[in-house]
Amino acid sequence: MRWMWIDAITDYEPNKRLVAVKNVSLSEEHVHDHFAATADEPALPMMPNSLIVEGMAQTAGVLVGSVNAFREKVVLAKIVRVNIEQDVVPGQSIRYDATIERMDDAGASTTGTIERLDHREGSWRPIGRIDLIFSHIDNNMSGLEFPEHNFVFGENFRTLLRTAGLDSVCG
Repeated sequence: MRWMWIDAITDYEPNKRLVAVKNVSLSEEHVHDHFAATADEPALPMMPNSLIVEGMAQTAGVLVGSVNAFREKVVLAKIVRVNIEQDVVPGQSIRYDATIERMDDAGASTTGTIERLDHREGSWRPIGRIDLIFSHIDNNMSGLEFPEHNFVFGENFRTLLRTAGLDSVCG
């Protein structure tokens, strides 16, 4: 995976739950492009909601992949529900809390909550919920063959797991 939308794993309950954090910085180009300045309005840099969804997909995808020690290629199959009620701007942090609802050979469904930390306030506040479905593409019904290497969980994710103290999960 080329783009990482989570910075750290902060909590892990095997086969059940994973919590990750993303710190939103003014140095990230995507926050400036979201609402650029116009002739009438100043710029309003913020984290695009599509990237917040991707951060939850990465968090929940790591959780789903960890169940079988990342031997399966896990891909996002469906976004079931997204409800993001507040914006996230530079200087704030996002916490993704993903839980597995169902898991079988074909894939998994997850539910997750999103919280925002405004460092001036000092507390996490809920801002949304995202429900996702993942597929184990090695067990797909199309009959297509996929490369042996795990193109989803590459070295960046392994580094993320190691820095969280989850070396044993890497398989």
